[in-house]
Parts: sequence; C-alpha cells; structure tokens
Amino acid sequence: MSEDRVTHRRDGSVLWVELSNPRRRNALTWRMYDELQRLSTAANDDPDLRVVVVRGAGGSFAAGTDIGQFAGFRDGDDGIAYERRIGAVVEALLAVRVPVVGVVEGPAIGGGLSIAACCDVLVATEDARFGVPIARTLGNVITPATVHRLRDRLGAGRTMAMLLTATLLTADDAATAGFVHAVVPADELEAKVADVVGRIAAGAPLTLAALKELDRRVGGAAGLDPAEDLLSRVYGSEDFREGVAAFGERRSPQWRNR
Repeated sequence: MSEDRVTHRRDGSVLWVELSNPRRRNALTWRMYDELQRLSTAANDDPDLRVVVVRGAGGSFAAGTDIGQFAGFRDGDDGIAYERRIGAVVEALLAVRVPVVGVVEGPAIGGGLSIAACCDVLVATEDARFGVPIARTLGNVITPATVHRLRDRLGAGRTMAMLLTATLLTADDAATAGFVHAVVPADELEAKVADVVGRIAAGAPLTLAALKELDRRVGGAAGLDPAEDLLSRVYGSEDFREGVAAFGERRSPQWRNR
C-alpha cells in the first residue's frame, strides 16, 4: 500500500480525516489532494454529519505539496493547471456545509496552510508552525484567492510580512492573529479537540450551516482576478526550475531573475 493517502473514519456524527505521507511530513501528493476533494464533496451528501475534523498523521499537519511532483513541470501552463487543481480542492473543502475543525501539530506549510485556512476552527499544539516560504525555497507563487484568504484570516500586514520574509508563524503568533482558536501542550491536545468537537456537534445544525454560509458570503473571493499571467510567468521561469532542483538536491537556490 502506498504511504501517501488520506484516511477517514466515522465516529457518530463526526468524520475524522487524516493526511498521511509519513516520510515527507505529510506533504501532499495528487492522490492525497484528490481524496481530500472527494471526501469534502461527499460530506455534503451525508445528512447525519455534524462535524469534519482534518488532521495530519504522526505529529505533522502537512508540509506543503510533495515537491517531487513539480519535477515534470515544463512551462507556465503546468503551473496554471496545478493551481487550478489545488484551487478546486480548496473550494470543495470551503463548501463543506458542516463546521470543519483543523488540528495542527508541527508544520502547516504551503498547501498545508491553504488547507488549514479552510478550517472554521483551528486547534494547535505549541510546536505548530504556519507559513508559505516560497520566496526562499521553490520560487513559485500563490493565487489571489489564497492571498485573499490568508489576509482575511491573518490580517493584511502579517500576511505580507510572512510571505515576503519567507518566515513561519508560531502557534502563538497565529493565535494572536485570531487564525488559531486554541494553543495547547501536546499532552492536552486530544482533550481540547474532543471538547471543541463536542460543543460544535451539540449545536443547532441549521444555525451552524447558516453561519458558515454567511461567512462564505462575507469573505468570498469569487470576484478576484485569477492572475494567470503572473502564474504563467513565475511557474515558467528558470528560477522556478532552479528552486525545484535545489530543493531536491538540498542546497540553496541561485536566483537569476529570469
């Protein structure tokens, strides 16, 4: 059986979803993205579901997209197709009608942060880290919808500082921004998650669904320019190919601005 997978189990009215790619700190492969999208879509066909919980296996949430999948990119069109594909996964998770609780241990980086930002309530351990350090690592770019969502959840100033300096936010930083609901020691995590999930599951289902829909309407990014010209330019660049190669070779990339 492949190590990269998304597992799930139903416990009463709660669907538990786990991201698992243990050798890569749960970095997300196409298979994992596709399964997460499938589970998100299926959740809306389950009238008895009250809460979805998304977490990572083995003490990590998700350390971005599995970089090995970028090695086959030839030009900017591949980057656009990738961002469209990930965007469809994100939209499916955002469209889940019941509350989604994210449980973050360790890294929630890149694509992992995008998934965490789709969760309605986040509980994190003290070692959780959040960020999109692409200016330091791969030399790729994110979409306007992702920037919009991060600005909405973290604040404009904190988001741009995080992106431009390629630094990671601590769990306390994320809690101060209001992105994370609660930060707890590792040995208190399961009790805190059980409390949060129990409180939500006991709520009025129509009220919770209406609150989620209101949040989508107030914070929606549907009218944003997809900026595919920027995606094509960056993903089609020599610098992006150098970033991917350097990551695989475990060295610092040499940017050439072309």
